[in-house]
Amino acid sequence: MRTFSMGGIHPPENKISAGKAIEQVPLPAQVAILLNQHSGAPAVPVVQRGDRVKTGQLIAEAAGYISANIHSSVTGKVLKLDEVYDASGYRCQAVIIEVEPADEWTEEVVLNSTLKRDCTLSPEEIIQKIKEAGVVGMGGASFPSHVKLSPPPGTKPEVLIVNAAECEPYLTSDHQLMLEKGMEIIVGTKITMMALKVNRAVIAIENNKPDAITLLERLAIPYSQIDVMPLAVHYPQGGEKQLIEAVLGRHVPSGALPVVTGAIVLNVGSIFANYEAVQKNKPVIDRVVCVTGKSVKKPGNYLCRIGTSVQDLIDFAGGMPDSTAKVISGGPMMGKALINTQVPVTKGTSGVLLMDGNEAHRNEVYNCIRCGDCIEACPMGLEPYLLMSLSELSEWEAMEKECIMNCIECGCCSYVCPSNRPLLDHLRVGKFKVGAIIRGRKNQ
Repeated sequence: MRTFSMGGIHPPENKISAGKAIEQVPLPAQVAILLNQHSGAPAVPVVQRGDRVKTGQLIAEAAGYISANIHSSVTGKVLKLDEVYDASGYRCQAVIIEVEPADEWTEEVVLNSTLKRDCTLSPEEIIQKIKEAGVVGMGGASFPSHVKLSPPPGTKPEVLIVNAAECEPYLTSDHQLMLEKGMEIIVGTKITMMALKVNRAVIAIENNKPDAITLLERLAIPYSQIDVMPLAVHYPQGGEKQLIEAVLGRHVPSGALPVVTGAIVLNVGSIFANYEAVQKNKPVIDRVVCVTGKSVKKPGNYLCRIGTSVQDLIDFAGGMPDSTAKVISGGPMMGKALINTQVPVTKGTSGVLLMDGNEAHRNEVYNCIRCGDCIEACPMGLEPYLLMSLSELSEWEAMEKECIMNCIECGCCSYVCPSNRPLLDHLRVGKFKVGAIIRGRKNQ
């Protein structure tokens, strides 16, 4: 079974919400739509306090090439532009909208659910529609899709890889999306191939989702250029570089863009969003979020509007269990503990995980015993124990030389450490600091 060659781990899967049909979350009373819910520059608001907005209406424009449009996910009145906490604990600007009980959609959105297979648009027109719709990486990275679909001069994509691995423990939103929107994903894959001008696509799925593999294999039969590839269950299989190696056997050089291998990788949720953008003129105003945890009363996969608070999602899933000690946006490996439950859902919110005290408890930290487990587990070939020591000493230049920017923040090192050392915490700090130094150097 295909997988990547270096490092990785096999944590318990805990796919509690697997097979749960997608449920529509009722409209909340209020949404807070963040303007920085994508990589790059925050979008610039084009509405102001007191404006009435329709569902699907542009409320903030992309501010530069690496940025993304933001649309209203509801119909209602703009109460204010204010700062709210995001999943990382930073206060960021958002458009706060008081929600009306019924949607009034913008005229161009096609609301019927009829599958539209044919697309006669040019590659440039497809990319423009995806850009206008504000599509980003829906797996969590939130990189603007129109930028990925426009690789730099001198590079030529050969294959589209659809990332349907969903390797994070607990998370099931991509899995259920494939089961319920399989044909739309196949058509979205074909449309994205047209945009890239490539003749091959691979939908890569970990083999713990046999029903999704079987379904997509059957749906892809008329599309000879689209292959469905089962992969071994091996975390972090869904990492971009790990996925390219697993599918193509090619390695992304340090500091290089993945496209140098001939591959462009998009999350399966982004592929579905591409379909809706191109075939239905629908911007990204909602997404499927997995709400899960061993004590959650009603774990499931929930379709909710962007800007809905995490608290509203938890309430819909049966409420906050008394045993909850930590609420995480994302999965347990790469997710982030929330500062509060009023944090809004963004385009990149794949899941909300509620952990009890036993799971969330951090054990006592001991000195590093130089066992090398973190080195063996690192899928990027780094030395996490050394990088943590350098981070503690604020040795940012040394961290740069030790390739901290290659870290994908997967958490494998922390997971295997017998001394319970918070390796990932320190690597994240170091990566942030070194990244700022590199950007400052380029701007001089």
